[in-house]
Amino acid sequence: MNEYKNVPVVALRDVVVFPGTTVYFEVGREATVKAVNEAMHGKQYIFAVAQKDPKVEHPKQNDLFEIGTLAQVKQLVTMPGNVVRVIIVGQEKMKLGSLVLEDGYYKADLEKVEESRQISYDIETIALIRGLKDLFSVYVNERGRINKNVVDEIMDCTDLDSLINQIATGMQVNYQFKQKILAETDIYQRHENISVILSREIGILRIQDDVAKRVKSQVEENQKEYYLHEQIKAIHKELGDDDSETDADRYGEKLSKLKASKKVKKKIAEEIKRFKLTNSNSSESAVIRGYIETLLSIPWKKMSEDNTDIVNAEKVLNEDHYGLKDVKEKVIECLAVKAIKKDGYSPIICLVGPPGTGKTSIAKSIARAMNRKYIRICLGGVRDEAEIRGHRRTYVGAMPGRIIAGIRSAKVKNPLILFDEIDKMGADYKGDPSSALLEVLDPEQNRHFSDHYVELPVDLSQAMFICTANSLDTIPRPLLDRMEIIELSGYTENEKFHIAKNYLVDKQRIANGLTKEQFNISDKGIYTIIENYTREAGVRGLERKIGTLCRKAAVEAAKDQTAKVRISNRNIKKFLGNYKYTLDLVSDSSQVGIVRGLAWTSVGGDTLEIEVNIMHGKGALQLTGKLGDVMQESAKIALSYVKSQVADILEDDFFGKHDIHLHVPEGAVPKDGPSAGITMATAIYSACTGKKVRADAAMTGELTLRGRVLPIGGLKEKILAAKAAGVKMVIVPEKNRKDVEEFDGEVTDNIDIRFVTNAPEVWKLVLES
Repeated sequence: MNEYKNVPVVALRDVVVFPGTTVYFEVGREATVKAVNEAMHGKQYIFAVAQKDPKVEHPKQNDLFEIGTLAQVKQLVTMPGNVVRVIIVGQEKMKLGSLVLEDGYYKADLEKVEESRQISYDIETIALIRGLKDLFSVYVNERGRINKNVVDEIMDCTDLDSLINQIATGMQVNYQFKQKILAETDIYQRHENISVILSREIGILRIQDDVAKRVKSQVEENQKEYYLHEQIKAIHKELGDDDSETDADRYGEKLSKLKASKKVKKKIAEEIKRFKLTNSNSSESAVIRGYIETLLSIPWKKMSEDNTDIVNAEKVLNEDHYGLKDVKEKVIECLAVKAIKKDGYSPIICLVGPPGTGKTSIAKSIARAMNRKYIRICLGGVRDEAEIRGHRRTYVGAMPGRIIAGIRSAKVKNPLILFDEIDKMGADYKGDPSSALLEVLDPEQNRHFSDHYVELPVDLSQAMFICTANSLDTIPRPLLDRMEIIELSGYTENEKFHIAKNYLVDKQRIANGLTKEQFNISDKGIYTIIENYTREAGVRGLERKIGTLCRKAAVEAAKDQTAKVRISNRNIKKFLGNYKYTLDLVSDSSQVGIVRGLAWTSVGGDTLEIEVNIMHGKGALQLTGKLGDVMQESAKIALSYVKSQVADILEDDFFGKHDIHLHVPEGAVPKDGPSAGITMATAIYSACTGKKVRADAAMTGELTLRGRVLPIGGLKEKILAAKAAGVKMVIVPEKNRKDVEEFDGEVTDNIDIRFVTNAPEVWKLVLES
């Protein structure tokens, strides 16, 4: 074993050395060059072992296969560029021990690998040798380009082990297949492995040969067809009937007038040249024609002039929309910057809010205020990346993506592009459209936006992008990071009234062909629709109800042209039927175990009463009202905290002898979230101590196990719901004070808002002594 100590190790890329074979290879890595030089001037032996991954530049122990070959270095030739050509002869199969780095290269102790079965040279072995040679002969005939001396040496071989090693060396297959053959210690299994690989390669080579013959035949047929088409083209030209030339001339004329970069013009000129050489009746001609027309119709440098008149922009925005202060401020800021710096980037805005709050319509108004072309791209349900980036021209029926198609229709490179419902995109095996949008919505990248169909960079940096969404939860974080978020909360009752009176009534009256004399609706009538016929954060339902009233009036006008319909709160039931919604008003008297909480829903705020009953039992907590997991956990936290606070007040083992039932009406409506924590704790505390809770108070806040009150969301909608229900006092977490300070007076007027930090402060405010 001494002769196998401290052997220089040479890691090979894509090369496997077998015993009894001569291998030529070149080395350039410093450690490898040192190893072969050391071997050449020493015992002339190296351990040649293949790397698992040829890309690894400095392989360690784990990067090398365990089995390699002890080889003798026969010759070294230094080539230009510090490259050394090495000739080695494989000696024995060896197993690699631990690598040790010495003198700038790796050494290792080696262990000889013994065969698990010895060869018995009987008739069966002779048959295996002949069969393997026959298989290799077939492989040589199919492959070709194998050195005749190598083939002759293999055919003269009479030893099965040597035959396998030589064939494996001579085969042009992946190094991993060769490594598998080298590592196998069972000679008969090695024979089977190499036979399988040879058979597989023969099959692949035959398929390749068959494909090559078909391609050659097709090329010859195409050349013949091209020659005939050229003859036909010449005849058509003589007859003066050459549509292709006419189209090509028309494209050339358009190209001369096109304002675009040299790169774009060069690409179009090349395609026109191809078009001229293609048969006008072929499918390829139609593909080239469509591509040329697409490139010529893109506004590469054409821009519309922004209207930077801030006063006019404010007027336009206020004409179309009531409220939406944050959005309007952002647009005015953008116009101010454009007035100073013409080539500045436009902000990328994402409007988030409930349905019907004017997200899509405000985008159209912004385009009108800025004098920009308006493009709306709805992304709801889009699952294919090609919708954004387009299809590659190799596909049948390929076309550019929606962005390029929109810019073509706008005919300018700086439109306002609205990505509607960006939170409702999907993803499947065809790609992820949200990933494609990362480039579009990045000002540093969209200057060179790449569409798969166009195959040329398109500048989107001058376009203004606005996105809309109902929720941020489903938008990927990297995409969200590129946008400036503006949240549009639900409209207040007063805002809905002004929107209806100033916009919706006139809009529906005109849509239904009525005049002001024929149809009118009183202020109280509008408030009645808002309170009793709709329940939403936006105004879509309100607009539909007004539209219904207009159609009822149109029926009256059709019967009698002199008919005049006046809608008020007194006669509205005649047209819209009975009230659909009634407010859950506060009760007149304080009660034990009943507390009013505040909730946020997708259509605005709401109030809900939490009821608690105490019964004789065994300490069970019963929860009803279709509560979600988070709300159930909040109830358990509330009970645990109350237990810790009433230990000195109640009799011993009170909770062991009583069951607690907590119910949240309405029972069929799912409810979840942590913001009812203090409400449930107050209801349980009231039921346990028998203290009544103020009927005109409502509360919201998450409760911790130690009684702290944590901040919550949707506070504006919750306060509005409390006011509508007749609540006089609202209790909210202290950490939400900053949110309340930003609300308009319309939200906070005529209601007492108290801020608390813990549960005892809540009980002090609402429990009657």
